[in-house]
Amino acid sequence: MNDLQLMHEVVKLAQLAGEAILPFWRADVAVTNKADDSPVTAADLAAHRVIADGLLALAPQIPVLSEEDCNIPLAERQGWSRWWLVDPLDGTKEFIAGSEEFTVNIALVENGEVVFGVVSMPTNGRCYFGGRGFGAWRSEAAAEAQPVQVRNAPPAGGRFTVVASRRHSSPQQEALLTGLGAAVGELELANIGSSLKFCLLAEGSADCYPRLAPTSQWDTAAAQGVLEGAGGEVIEVDGQPFRYPARESLLNPFFLALPAKAAWRQAFLSLI
Repeated sequence: MNDLQLMHEVVKLAQLAGEAILPFWRADVAVTNKADDSPVTAADLAAHRVIADGLLALAPQIPVLSEEDCNIPLAERQGWSRWWLVDPLDGTKEFIAGSEEFTVNIALVENGEVVFGVVSMPTNGRCYFGGRGFGAWRSEAAAEAQPVQVRNAPPAGGRFTVVASRRHSSPQQEALLTGLGAAVGELELANIGSSLKFCLLAEGSADCYPRLAPTSQWDTAAAQGVLEGAGGEVIEVDGQPFRYPARESLLNPFFLALPAKAAWRQAFLSLI
C-alpha cells in the first residue's frame, strides 16, 4: 500500500474513531485530570483504542505515538524513521463544554516531517486530509471530497483574518497581532477550537495562525499535513521549518502557520 492509499484508509479510521466518541458527547461524561492537569475522558480513551488497533492492522511495522499512550522512552523513539502521531480527541475542553469544535487527528511522520495528516470532525462528518506532494481535500458526510487551497491575500474588500485560540494566548502573541494590524490593516479574528484553526487556513477562509503559546506534537502534526497539502507552511518564529524530531519533551516550539507564497510573508516575519 502506498502512502496515498494509506491516507485514504486513515480517513476511514478517523471517522470510525469519531463514531466511538459520539456516544459520550453531551452525555455528562466523567472527566479526570492527567499528570499535566489536562483533562481526559472515556471518549478520548475509546477513540485511542479504535485508532491504535486500526493503525496496527493497516501498517503493523509503523509505531504509534498517541496523546493517550505517550510514555515511550526517548531511546526507543530515536530509532523510529516513520511513526504515527495521534490525538484521538483534540479539543477535549471543547468536547466537555458541549461544543462541536473537537477533532480526531492522525498524522504519518517520517524523519521528523509530516507525510500526510487527517483531521476529522465527529459531530458533522467533515474531514480534512492531505499532505505535501499529495494536495489537500475537505469531505462532508456522504459527499465527494473537494480540493482545498490557501489564499495568498484576503478577498477584495475583505479584512485580513487571523485565527486565534478561544483558550490560549500570550503577551507575545498579543504584541504580534498589534504589529500585524499596523502592517496589514484592521484584523478580523476567527476564534475556533482544536486543530480546525489550521484547516481554516487550508480552505482559504483565513490568512494566518500565529501560535506563541504552548502546544504538543499531537496537537499540530495532522493539521500541518493538511495545510501543507493546500499550499501552506508551518514555520518556527525564526523562519525554520516546523518539524517533529525525537526529543525528550513532546511540547512544540512556538510557530507561525501561513500561506507559503503570501505576498505579506516577509513583512510578517519581520515583526517577530
